[in-house]
Amino acid sequence: MTEALALVRSTADPGPDLPAGPAAVPMRGEALPVPAPLDRTLRLSLAGDRLRPAPSAGALHPVDTFLLLGTGCGLPPGVYAYDPARHRLHRHGPAPEPAPAGAFAVLGVTPRRTVSHYGHRAWPLVLLDAGHAAAALALAGAHAVCLDADGGLLSAAAGGVPVALAAVQLLPGDHGALARWAGDRNSAVSPPWAQEPPGCLRTALRVLGELTDSGGSRGSWRTVAGRGPDDAVLLTRRSASPGFHGSPSNAVLARILAAAETASPTGPRWCLAVGGPRPGLLTSRPPAASDGAVPGEPAVHGDLVPRRGATDALHRFASGDVLPTLAHWAARQGWIARAGAVLLAYGCPAGAPGARVRHDHLAAGYGIGHAQAAATAAGVPSRPVGSWQGADLGAALGGPPGQDWVIHGLALGRSPADRGAAGPPSGRTTGRTAGPPAGGAAGPTTGRTARPAAGRATGRTNQGDEPS
Repeated sequence: MTEALALVRSTADPGPDLPAGPAAVPMRGEALPVPAPLDRTLRLSLAGDRLRPAPSAGALHPVDTFLLLGTGCGLPPGVYAYDPARHRLHRHGPAPEPAPAGAFAVLGVTPRRTVSHYGHRAWPLVLLDAGHAAAALALAGAHAVCLDADGGLLSAAAGGVPVALAAVQLLPGDHGALARWAGDRNSAVSPPWAQEPPGCLRTALRVLGELTDSGGSRGSWRTVAGRGPDDAVLLTRRSASPGFHGSPSNAVLARILAAAETASPTGPRWCLAVGGPRPGLLTSRPPAASDGAVPGEPAVHGDLVPRRGATDALHRFASGDVLPTLAHWAARQGWIARAGAVLLAYGCPAGAPGARVRHDHLAAGYGIGHAQAAATAAGVPSRPVGSWQGADLGAALGGPPGQDWVIHGLALGRSPADRGAAGPPSGRTTGRTAGPPAGGAAGPTTGRTARPAAGRATGRTNQGDEPS
């Protein structure tokens, strides 16, 4: 896993495309209508063919959804596979006796769909996609989310899914019911890589298998708090085409940052890279606070907490034109240098244990999913950016190398209604100023040059670089 993560962060070309295989898991039996208690949640989160409310890298959608329906759900209790293209359910397996109340979704993945285009860069994108799918369900009305349950437990509960990464509680019930769904079923499914030829697909499957095994038994559940966005926001949330520019107002940026932090308080850390007349990096809290909010400084994993009574205050902890450096790090996507701002999730140090790698990536996708919904609600064009090479943000700021890597991003522009609003605050600086790194792209530094990733752009970089 450590070697695979280092390769993902390198500038090595992902190579030619591979056959993607089927776009969905095999559906058995009769196609059944989604019952009324779940219709809205699934329709506003995962339904669709290539165009879906939840973004996916390359619109390849590796996430497969299996519903564990207990009593009171509108269908006979059992495990059902969800067909997002037709918004239908297919019976996949039995329920335990007696069946527990409530409904859960287990998010499995078919990595081949993403590996077919992104090669060795694919498996982190699969994790981000699963986080986005969990966020989409939460925003559409789910009750709770679990991003760290044992993969064997999730696989057995869903009837033998080879790679299962997350669980979502859709209707009220006991979180411990997942263990009842697993019961005595055999979770030791045949490792999917055993049938695959050597190469990047085999490596991706082995790494994802290692990461699913890193879960903590039943996992930890996080209740989804607050009212979700209006239906129109969820249905219109899409990845904007590259080319938008202009920074959203300070108030809007603060709301988008708060959405990510509040949704994902125990995963990666968050900051905003802004352009304009005062470019730099902004956070929601003063950099002097000893909370590890600044890249390159010591931090405790999961140190962020949801902000209560969020304000429009943003604090500057680095100055300099960081957007061109981000464009290099994101496989030289020049349009990012002209975006108004980029929300960044960072962390996951080199050599991190599997549980940290898994949770940081799932939580990054989950947080960016909420942030994109907040951007859509504010009329701000946005585009997730999932693939980053050489993006050692901590080292670029003069900290120890290998500790604070960019995991995920959300590029942001300015809505037409926002053009007259004030831009990002001047903020308080910390003496961190930009020096021009190699290749001419400037970045925030502390006397050290931020060296962007070299290599040609492949077009295989965006979370949702196809309409998604």
